[in-house]
Amino acid sequence: MYTSHELHLGDEAYPKELQLLEKPPDPFYVYGDLDVLAERKLSVVGARQATPYGIAASRMAGRVAAECGLCVVSGGARGCDSAAARAALAAGGKTIVVCGTGADRVYPDSSRDVFEKALAQGGAIVSMERWGQPPKRWAFPKRNQLIAALGEVLFVCEAGIRSGTTSTAEVATNLGRRVYAVPGSIFSPQSVGTNRLIADGAAMVCSEQDLEAMISLDFGCLRAWTGQIPAEEGRVLSALIASATRPDELALTLGMDPLTLLRTLSEYETKNIVERLPDGRYAPTADYLNTRARIGQNTDYL
Repeated sequence: MYTSHELHLGDEAYPKELQLLEKPPDPFYVYGDLDVLAERKLSVVGARQATPYGIAASRMAGRVAAECGLCVVSGGARGCDSAAARAALAAGGKTIVVCGTGADRVYPDSSRDVFEKALAQGGAIVSMERWGQPPKRWAFPKRNQLIAALGEVLFVCEAGIRSGTTSTAEVATNLGRRVYAVPGSIFSPQSVGTNRLIADGAAMVCSEQDLEAMISLDFGCLRAWTGQIPAEEGRVLSALIASATRPDELALTLGMDPLTLLRTLSEYETKNIVERLPDGRYAPTADYLNTRARIGQNTDYL
């Protein structure tokens, strides 16, 4: 059984980061380990309706942060938030889940494993809402302010132009936090927000090595990690990494026979290298992108 806490301004355990907010939450509700609040933290946010690219970026952020000894802060929502938290936990790290409900409630239920493992690994569930508070639409914008404030840096994985993610980035910027953002295709609606953040001055994360270097500079910590053999790729995967594409368009672009391309995509799909999106386009899976990012890439596949 985990411990419930109600922190007030002036309490020793009250997070100093929250005091920067115009209206710091008082009380601030914590379920779990209070000590995690004093650890150095990276906040990770992104789209709920995330693409495989966004999920891969989220997993990379969570894993690298954990391997650098940072606690990952997220909202625990489906999509990018939960992907980052799961990756951090799988890497042996800690995570703080910031709720838009009471800290004693699990929402959404699809993230129950995140909430349970966060507590089991010395993390915490926190909220500015009273105990038992069910999900209310008005509570989530307030929740986003806490996410922006708690992390020393905000990592934005994927975001549309008008979203809770971009509003969280705006709060972080106003608080003087550094913002990292992952660039995406100019044709992807889910990357319009992150591309705009970069144009407005956010630090651009183009690779896992970029993220590691930025964390080293901003947090003064080194990463504990050893590389693995990278995945292979070639013309088809290179094109799909650049942009999710329908088979007929891809065959035309690459000058390939459509049947040959379909067989290739089918083979990659069975190996969990690519996946078919609901609109018929194919894209690399999040697992493949994460494997590829770890140390580089070869070019042995077609």
